[in-house]
Amino acid sequence: MSTSNTGRRNARRRPALSALRPVLLPLGVAGLFLCAWDAAVCLSGSDLFPRPMEVLWGIVELVQKGLLLKYIVASLFRVTCGFTLALVLGIPLGLLLGWFSRAFEAFNPMIQVLRPISPIAWIPLAILWFGVSDAAPVFLIFLASLFPIMVSAMAAVQNMQLVYLRAARNFGLSRMQLFRRVIFPATLPQVLTGLRIALGVAWLVVVAAEMIAVNSGLGFLIIDARNAGKRYDLVVAGMVLIGLVGLGLDLLVRQLERFDEVKWGYGSR
Repeated sequence: MSTSNTGRRNARRRPALSALRPVLLPLGVAGLFLCAWDAAVCLSGSDLFPRPMEVLWGIVELVQKGLLLKYIVASLFRVTCGFTLALVLGIPLGLLLGWFSRAFEAFNPMIQVLRPISPIAWIPLAILWFGVSDAAPVFLIFLASLFPIMVSAMAAVQNMQLVYLRAARNFGLSRMQLFRRVIFPATLPQVLTGLRIALGVAWLVVVAAEMIAVNSGLGFLIIDARNAGKRYDLVVAGMVLIGLVGLGLDLLVRQLERFDEVKWGYGSR
């Protein structure tokens, strides 16, 4: 009887552990990383690189001064503007270029020439055109996001299974209906992957742009903390905040994978 009860208790625990595993495993890795970080700083005896608690107190200081929320909102505002513009323009253009072969042959070489150019290389021109204002980083984020989104949309159309098109033609769908009811839903999973990549690149670019082109945001926090008394605790605090916000943005985009219109395109284990 006792063995049977023990088995039942273990069976009840397994679902609970499975539900907590996605949270416990990352927290465990993060805890080990923080311990290794603290130990490395203590053993090295360095006064330049801060310990984890010093970084935490730096974040608390930013909160007390009212700067933390201000800088995060400023960075998110620029990313939202630039990324939204790229989204509105990149997806339709990518779908059209992927569908019309002559348009693809005409414009793809130019896209492939512009795509490898780092958005950071556009910073001098962005400052020249837009000055030290929000428009400069928004323009850089737009460029950084546009090409990944456009290329992923083109590839999604070109790699689409022909069985979808044949079935649509059998039902006599018009060209507009074909795009709306077949092509766009069929390409959504791959386009969403492109959006995740583009958002990550956009978040990288806004930090670099804020170090040069504006006087607010998390990128500005890092460069300003370094220049104003070499506050390396605030420098690392800015780096930690950039990583945490980037993680939050990625998790937010991944929630779109739960919708039925997209979920079918992802394998499950």
